[in-house]
Amino acid sequence: MKNSILAAFAILTLASCQQQKIGYMDNGKVVNEYQEKKDIEEKYKGKDEAFKKRADSIGKAFQLEVQKYNVERSKMSKANIQAKEQELGQKQQILQQQMQFEQQQLQQAFQTEIDSVIGRVKTFVKDYGKTNGYNYIFGTSESAPSVLYGSEGNDLSQLILEALNAKYKK
Repeated sequence: MKNSILAAFAILTLASCQQQKIGYMDNGKVVNEYQEKKDIEEKYKGKDEAFKKRADSIGKAFQLEVQKYNVERSKMSKANIQAKEQELGQKQQILQQQMQFEQQQLQQAFQTEIDSVIGRVKTFVKDYGKTNGYNYIFGTSESAPSVLYGSEGNDLSQLILEALNAKYKK
């Protein structure tokens, strides 16, 4: 009787200590090497270059207008000089505000797309964990390490990255 109670206790103890499937991934590696993120960065790099060219062109046109004014200034009355300088100052302020607004719009659009990518990565990892029987998948990174040690066999970074990129290519 005593042996059967010990045996039952041992079975319950072993059953409660079932091995849980746990893994971790390097968030930075997965997100930074994810092809969709790279494609978005490339797209916005092109948009940023186009914005800079346009801003330079507008800046050069304004500088030519200022140079033209400086040449003609000696022939102008004080009232005309004051009016032209006020006009140029307002124009410069408007151009700066416009360029700043456009740059902010570009940055916001980029950040929105990157945030969407991060959301899709999180959803993918969650589904990957469920599909592959993981109880936990931890995320870690260089700047905020939540996994201080993990055996390489539990590092899912490359597997998840390959699966993400394969899904993205479809």
